[in-house]
Amino acid sequence: METESIKVVNQDMVKLDRFDGNNYTSWKNKMLFLLTALKISYSLEPIPEELAANDDCTQPSAWEIEHIKIKSKKREEDELLCRGHILNTLSDRLYDLFTGMQTAKEIWYALEFKYKTEEQGTNKHLIAKYFDFKMIDTKPLLEQVHELQVLVNKIWALKIDIPETFQVGTIIAKPPPS
Repeated sequence: METESIKVVNQDMVKLDRFDGNNYTSWKNKMLFLLTALKISYSLEPIPEELAANDDCTQPSAWEIEHIKIKSKKREEDELLCRGHILNTLSDRLYDLFTGMQTAKEIWYALEFKYKTEEQGTNKHLIAKYFDFKMIDTKPLLEQVHELQVLVNKIWALKIDIPETFQVGTIIAKPPPS
């Protein structure tokens, strides 16, 4: 009973923003933290062999059967809770798309497949934007250097290292013809 009250308190304290399709990696990390804090993140992993069918053709003891039943029931409850937490943080549009999926793992991998691919496309676009960046006469120079620095910071956030000498060379090569 005490564990259940702790979970309720934790659920009240941690409220994630609704995921609407933007910033997938950030949402995923926050969600994993929440599920780990609630001790239900294991629901996203494959079912352990001990809970799967017995393949060695031996009869388990009564104690083993009871132990497996208890663990299976707990996992089932935690999977339902995990699914609910994931669905609860989705925007209404995404909730409607994913609510038909039966397990948390199924929803998790569908989101991963859809948004990780989109994010990778955005990352490629960001790098292309960096290389194609051109300064113009109509905007203040410092404002444009700041824009370029924002692009560099976003690229660094992706853990893509751009050497400082390359950045300086890029800034020197970008000023407008005037």
